[in-house]
Amino acid sequence: MEASDLRSYIKTTEKMVIPAKVAFTTQGSTMLRKLPLRLQRYIVNRGARTNPYMSFIVEPYCIFLAFEITDPEVAEKMLPPDYSLIPSAMFTDTPYRPCAIISAFNVHTTVFWGNRVEFYLIAENSKTGLLSWIIIEYESNTHSYDPKEGLIGPSTSHSVVTTSYQGEIIVDVASAKSDNNLNLVVDLKNGVLTELDNRLWIEGNLSVDYGGELQQSTKPFSLIFDPQEMTQALKLPLVDISLCTNTFGIGVLSPMPFEVACFPYAQHFVTTIVPRSTSMRTAEDLEQAVTEFHDKMNPSQYRS
Repeated sequence: MEASDLRSYIKTTEKMVIPAKVAFTTQGSTMLRKLPLRLQRYIVNRGARTNPYMSFIVEPYCIFLAFEITDPEVAEKMLPPDYSLIPSAMFTDTPYRPCAIISAFNVHTTVFWGNRVEFYLIAENSKTGLLSWIIIEYESNTHSYDPKEGLIGPSTSHSVVTTSYQGEIIVDVASAKSDNNLNLVVDLKNGVLTELDNRLWIEGNLSVDYGGELQQSTKPFSLIFDPQEMTQALKLPLVDISLCTNTFGIGVLSPMPFEVACFPYAQHFVTTIVPRSTSMRTAEDLEQAVTEFHDKMNPSQYRS
């Protein structure tokens, strides 16, 4: 993608996030959560007819920790049908192994604004052959929507995902409803931009699904993004990670990560409000989807 096209796409995704509308949606979700799940789904589906797209902007310094799976039998039981664990790694210079990834990030979107911690298993879809990110659990300090649970209020008792002037990422997130807890400090100063594994970060984000108690009957969904945003990230030395507490995947994962990644820039995703599958499989498919989305949202702009 040309630099000018990328900047235009980024502006388009950012312009979709209007704080006043996000606040209105947040207020409205409190009432909608009281409705039966079937009616919630109807309202969400109906609203998505006008504009099915949601921009999802992950703010700078999101962090990803990859853990080796030590009990694959238990982990396999968390996967939805037609998936199996597959060895993977975040960076090209890291040996593959069955793994799970835990991420912590701040995000602003068309419909919510806050921070999240997400726990994924990395698996392969036997029907499509696509490597996939399977969301097993998540915690957030703002409202959420997923097909299984419908509209959900904030789940955390406290939620801190921030940085310090000393070059640190500070995460302290605890659930108000379960034992989920992630507490860590990461020193960024020795991080080195390193090439990311293409299959995990490109292909994997074209096949995202729900597992564990979040399993649902819909098909895996895809994110739309410039694949260049997924070519490199800061690889952080493990000695610079102070992992005080992590209860996600406890008993199933190694207690310490085998690699840690940080994106020092914002990432601009587009997805549909109601999760939908697509036929995208490659970086070229993504670039075409980005162009089509941009042109649809900016019909008055013409390309030379």
